[in-house]
Amino acid sequence: MQSILKFADDTKIFSKISNKTSSNTLQDDLTKLVQWSHDWQMEFNIQKCKVMHMGHSNTGYKYLIDNQYLQEVRDEKDLGIMISSDLKSAAQVVEACKKANRALGMISHTIKYKSKSVLLSL
Repeated sequence: MQSILKFADDTKIFSKISNKTSSNTLQDDLTKLVQWSHDWQMEFNIQKCKVMHMGHSNTGYKYLIDNQYLQEVRDEKDLGIMISSDLKSAAQVVEACKKANRALGMISHTIKYKSKSVLLSL
């Protein structure tokens, strides 16, 4: 059974894939979704469409949209959160540290008077 999530112009379709039959069912649903998008002139940007395989025993089936294989990714940013195929938070922590370091670097380069009260308010 496939599930669909939508947020604004973002669509996710996902399912537990346990065998070739369930993989074929997901591929059929992707094909129907693309046909619907053509019928209603709401085309998907295929370059932004990706597949993420989760789980240790995942077979990693390939999926097509409009005869183009979807790019397979291990990490993806979604609504500001890094999601990884192993469901560990390391990628999110790395991104948060990079963002904090950029902010600290900007403060260090632009603020001359660095008293405790000024830095805390920043």
